[in-house]
Amino acid sequence: MESKELIQSLLSRCNADNALSNDTLLVSMEDYANSCTREQARASADLFVELFQSYTKLLIRRGEALRGIIHLCRAVDRLQAHQNQLTPLHADLCQLCLLAKCFKPALPYLNAEINHIGGGSFDVKYFLLYYYYGGMICAALRNWERALYFFEIALTTPSMAISMIMVEVYKKYVLISLIVNGKAPQLPKYTSNIVNRFNKTLGTGYKKLAQAYEKHDSTEVSNTITKHSQTFSSDNNLGLVKQCLTALYKKNIQRLTKTFLTLSLEDMKERVQLSSIKEAESYILKMIEDGEIFASINQKDGMVIFLDNPEKYNTSVIFKRLEDEMKNCMVLDECLRKMNNEISLNPKFVHRVRIEPE
Repeated sequence: MESKELIQSLLSRCNADNALSNDTLLVSMEDYANSCTREQARASADLFVELFQSYTKLLIRRGEALRGIIHLCRAVDRLQAHQNQLTPLHADLCQLCLLAKCFKPALPYLNAEINHIGGGSFDVKYFLLYYYYGGMICAALRNWERALYFFEIALTTPSMAISMIMVEVYKKYVLISLIVNGKAPQLPKYTSNIVNRFNKTLGTGYKKLAQAYEKHDSTEVSNTITKHSQTFSSDNNLGLVKQCLTALYKKNIQRLTKTFLTLSLEDMKERVQLSSIKEAESYILKMIEDGEIFASINQKDGMVIFLDNPEKYNTSVIFKRLEDEMKNCMVLDECLRKMNNEISLNPKFVHRVRIEPE
């Protein structure tokens, strides 16, 4: 049977009444994901995407998200022309990884710098969902800066109206900006006006939290979280909000390192507004372990001694990292030059910018 005919046959079986309980159907779809070639997938890209989106929906309804991750990875690989291309199936893969709480398979796709869209007809919904789900995976892995980047991409997508995806993205964007930058976000100038207007109507709970956060007052932040916990919980953001409070404690400790050379654990507890000396010590030890501060604790007298950064930036590891970053910048520059050239030669663009005679 030809590839296109096989896909159509599988899709018709997906619409049958017994599709949800039909294990044979799922196995057939998985076998096709493993056996089809890239040429076959791309020749019938729209049907191929529809097939594996149906596969994703069936697995979600059956509560078997984990089962489909490896097969979605293969489907994406078959559909992609290169690793920097975004396909409609990227969002489905990320959704399965989120539901299964199995994030590692999605990381190669999330770490790729997207510079092309393809793989059949592409709806903006797939674009927004990829960056929404991808941002959630990065946040779950506490890769806050990457999560912030993903949410910002979703929010700055040109739009004439606010979708529910963008509403949910914006709430998480505000919270992660508090974690990363310690303040409410400022959207880039190229953000659509409709998104900027939505910013003014953001829920009271998020605005109050941002206002309290910028005062560095953990007690006020904690009280605001308690007061608006129902709102945060209904938005499924309560866990992220609690991460904001943890991040504030850490930021307040980091601020102390700029003022003091030594400080007792008792004083630190009071200044950071922690509940006990033991909790203060726990935060210090964890931050030292993560390289967020440089310090030591004298257990005998309960004193914290803040130290200078021991890194001299003259090792081979640092030079290798610098070299890799320079190579990445050169690749990005070449990519931007190529994209700029393609746009400047696009007939629609030329027609749009052409100066008509008076």
